[in-house]
Amino acid sequence: MLSPQFLRFLLVGGLAAGVNFLSRIGFSRYLDYGWAVFWAYLVGMLTAYLLSRLAVFEPSGKHPAHEMAWFTFVNLLALIQVWGISVGLAEYAFPTLGFTWHPESTAQAIGLSVPAVTSYFGHKYLTFRKR
Repeated sequence: MLSPQFLRFLLVGGLAAGVNFLSRIGFSRYLDYGWAVFWAYLVGMLTAYLLSRLAVFEPSGKHPAHEMAWFTFVNLLALIQVWGISVGLAEYAFPTLGFTWHPESTAQAIGLSVPAVTSYFGHKYLTFRKR
């Protein structure tokens, strides 16, 4: 599981998550939290695709549009996880628990960490699988 490829995937994912996280803060100035999480996720997803294609996975031999379609599918599944956890924690669980220390940022950080493993396998066996 801790292969060099998986470690590169985690590094790329961490960089993309950082882009996601920071862009969510910017989007939150103009959008409500749920929409900010959504749009930030798309920015992070594009970052992750480009970096994964360059630094993590070997060329698949597929057209980039085909790869991007699979990448989007895998990430839509992850988006459901990230959005559900982030919004569920920030808007429901944390208020119920009285958690007030940066609840939106904390919820998003937790939400972003969940799909790391599932996304790796989805991209390895679907997105970047060799033709």
